[in-house]
Amino acid sequence: MRLTSLSALLLLAACQREAAPVPGRHEGGIQTASGLERAAIETGAIADAAKISAIGLYQRNHEAGRDAFCVIPGRNGDYRFGLEASFGEDQSCAGEGSARRTGDKLILSFSRSDCIVVAQYDGDQISLPGVVDMKCADVCKGRGTLEGVSFPRVASDAATALQARDGRGDPLCRPD
Repeated sequence: MRLTSLSALLLLAACQREAAPVPGRHEGGIQTASGLERAAIETGAIADAAKISAIGLYQRNHEAGRDAFCVIPGRNGDYRFGLEASFGEDQSCAGEGSARRTGDKLILSFSRSDCIVVAQYDGDQISLPGVVDMKCADVCKGRGTLEGVSFPRVASDAATALQARDGRGDPLCRPD
């Protein structure tokens, strides 16, 4: 009986381990990857988005039209961007401006508008949040909105991004 109790106690002690860190906790104001995500990055199963440049073309075709987002190098390590999102006839958003990267976020500042959007960037896609500032209505017409729009990557170079055109045939991205 005593041997069984001792064995059970040893087995229980062996099974106990330090608690895993809480996924998504913040260190220095930047969200860190979960343990599983860090392991996947270390083994090469997934790419480390923090090391992937945002420069390139992001685009999706759908029944209401095309959503396109280009990113090119800007001044002082920042980026320039242009975007167009279509939601049907006379329902769209379009704008351009400068972008700054902070961890897994792109802070988009639109030219000719007070609109600022903090987009999620994971290396393969740029996703706008489900709620944006009311000032962003300036870059949309009709009932169009930037809320929740996402743009999957189709190219990873500035040359392709500079060749992208908007619905009128004008360049989507313009260098400084």
